[in-house]
Amino acid sequence: MKTLIVFNHPFEESFCGAVLQAVQNGLKESRKKFDVIHLDRDRFDPVMREKDLLAFRGAGKGDADALEVVDPEVLEYKAKLEEADHLVIIFPIWWMTMPAMTKGFIDKVIFPAIAYNNAGGGRMKSRLPLEKVTVISTMNTPADIYRDMFHNALEGALIKGTFKQIGIEDVEWISLSEVKQAGDEQRRKWLRDIETRFGSIPDMVA
Repeated sequence: MKTLIVFNHPFEESFCGAVLQAVQNGLKESRKKFDVIHLDRDRFDPVMREKDLLAFRGAGKGDADALEVVDPEVLEYKAKLEEADHLVIIFPIWWMTMPAMTKGFIDKVIFPAIAYNNAGGGRMKSRLPLEKVTVISTMNTPADIYRDMFHNALEGALIKGTFKQIGIEDVEWISLSEVKQAGDEQRRKWLRDIETRFGSIPDMVA
């Protein structure tokens, strides 16, 4: 099994890019296999189009052919998710939530017959081998303002509203706030901590 990293930032020299490198360095240190989906490099189309909605409806009803019309990239991402026990998502928070490509990945890949099955009664059950999801976000907003004024919007939308809703309980959110205002030493500390964290991850499956 392996870690799958989903990365979304158009500038590879951004601080998000440095976070991605720190995660990869840590995983190499722990000798953990990993793969990276770089949404911007892939020029991933985040828009849910008519064919995607038809596929969503068909997959939710158990239509075996429903996924035939989705984008080929979605099926490639599906195959990578099915090999992963740990999903890591890295992106900046823009206008208090995730960027379009990350949201599109959720809309088009965390999808019935790909990431979960309908369990009846409005309940969902994950069909992925994922045991853990780690979300790493950067933002310039102070953490207390994001919590008190914007109610940790990302937590409600992505952590509780997506991953926990499909049955993945172990979801961790690493929120790096006031990144633009942070000095070089604080940024280096964040990167060291992330590299150390991922450098000590044991295999989740014996």
